[in-house]
Amino acid sequence: MQENILLILTLSLLIWGSPFVAKVLRVPTPPVEIILGSFFAYLGFIVESEYFALIAQIGFLYLMFLAGMEVDLKQISGSSKTVIKKSILFLFAMVFFSTLSGFLFDLDTVIIISMPLISIGLLASLSKAYGKEQPWIRMAFIAGVLGEIASITVLTVFDAASKTGVNITLLVHLGYLVLFMVIVYFVYRLLHLLFWWYPELKSTLVPKFDTSDQDIRLSIALFFILIAVMLSLELELALGAFIAGVAISAFFHHEKKLEEKMSSLGFGFLVPLFFIHVGASFDIKALVVPGVVSGALLITFLMISSRVLAAAVLQGLSSRKDALLVALSLSMPLTLLIAVATIGYEAHLLKQLHYYQLILASIFEILISMITIKFITGKKI
Repeated sequence: MQENILLILTLSLLIWGSPFVAKVLRVPTPPVEIILGSFFAYLGFIVESEYFALIAQIGFLYLMFLAGMEVDLKQISGSSKTVIKKSILFLFAMVFFSTLSGFLFDLDTVIIISMPLISIGLLASLSKAYGKEQPWIRMAFIAGVLGEIASITVLTVFDAASKTGVNITLLVHLGYLVLFMVIVYFVYRLLHLLFWWYPELKSTLVPKFDTSDQDIRLSIALFFILIAVMLSLELELALGAFIAGVAISAFFHHEKKLEEKMSSLGFGFLVPLFFIHVGASFDIKALVVPGVVSGALLITFLMISSRVLAAAVLQGLSSRKDALLVALSLSMPLTLLIAVATIGYEAHLLKQLHYYQLILASIFEILISMITIKFITGKKI
């Protein structure tokens, strides 16, 4: 009982105090939450708890939901073919350089799989800091959305393979995945047509003047419904959460306050608990273990370098500076990197040493990329 009370008090103080620490250190809040989680776990203030683990898992899924809400399907569909082609070429080049460097340095298979991952979770914070109208922000979002969709698909396949192995069961799960995506596409087209014929339905589902927070209720309901669907199909839950966010963004993008409400709920409560839990799972004593820090720095260098090299294909769309900023802004796949590390470690496909390397690399990438972007642009985050 006392341990649970201590845990609740510690988590409360960390959620409240992390932004102040981040502001003093002038670094993003997520890595600070991870570091503080690890430090307080080392001191014994954070202990293992099934309830803490459960709510941290919900925090991760909610973060993927928020990432889906950042996806603007109209922006992607309205982009020129040249931009789309260049973005896809950038992603292929990044995968090539990441995979090649992984094999050259004889890295673990799970690490090689994780290196090309793309996540736009932290790109959202850059967008708020520098403005959505910046050319490099717009390019980063287009390439980032395409990359994140591919990355979550890879994560789903990897999660299924880690549970079932490479056999007929895996093929059945992949069949479920393909069928699910096809159904999602047809449902999207159907709803798009329905809202086109009956636009008043949007106001009915999400009223502009509402005292019962119907918009939040609808969003949370869709969030959990798609998670339940993924549970029934035994597929990666993050995919369902991400698609739920995309659906809200696609059909209710006119309600700008909805995104702010959902973001406040996530980044003010659920998401910090996820990052603190990640930190608590990292044994701070591992920093002195030979190979942890050096391995993390190597992974960080290879991941950032592969993106910088791949960004050469984007120079035709904008300046070299913007291409470099796109590469750096897409060099922080924190959530997916941690997800792959966690899945691989729990399935005994990843050694503890490599698990610590990936967790530490995810922190290094944020610090290096954010500081470099700040230096290049000459602005404060």
